[in-house]
Amino acid sequence: MAEADAPLAEAIRAAQAGDETAFVHLYRSLHPCLVRYVGTLVGDAAGDGDAEEVTAGAWQDIARDLRAFDGDALSFRAWCARIARTRALARLRDRPGGPGRGPRDPGGGPRTEGVPERPEGGRTLALIAWLPRAEAEAVALRAIVGLDAERAAYVLGTSPAAARSATLRGLRLLADQLGDAAVGACPAGAPAGDATCTATWMLRGM
Repeated sequence: MAEADAPLAEAIRAAQAGDETAFVHLYRSLHPCLVRYVGTLVGDAAGDGDAEEVTAGAWQDIARDLRAFDGDALSFRAWCARIARTRALARLRDRPGGPGRGPRDPGGGPRTEGVPERPEGGRTLALIAWLPRAEAEAVALRAIVGLDAERAAYVLGTSPAAARSATLRGLRLLADQLGDAAVGACPAGAPAGDATCTATWMLRGM
């Protein structure tokens, strides 16, 4: 277990034992990233409106089922994200006219104009939300929730290989869109436009 996950793991066990302060710690630790992830699904990447309401409902489910969770801190992140995703997809189904969230045309998406070298979180999230939904979810689970391919696959109900492929497709689409805006922001030795380089660049702004 990563050292950074130790406090979260301790809070999970304490909250399962009924410690309300520990549950508040879980909420404060995970709520922001869950809101942003839900925002990429319901079309509210700024983190208010529908995303807040959907995530609040997810926390009710998390609180109700917390004692049944069994796993480490990273698995807990994935478990919470899956609950939030279920709520978000239900919200999309309930919208008049259906989900209304399909793949975007890369040729018609946002370009590099106005994108700062180190983007604010809102701009970065808007770029992720522009992606086709499968790619947007995979990238968001990696970049926002901090999941690996195995846990992202659990959230998405797919295989780790499929989750990894969707992430790489999404990052390459973003690299194409960002173009010169990401030049110079990559780690030493990474080629400009490389998907991993672009992911590093995006994470700096979150």
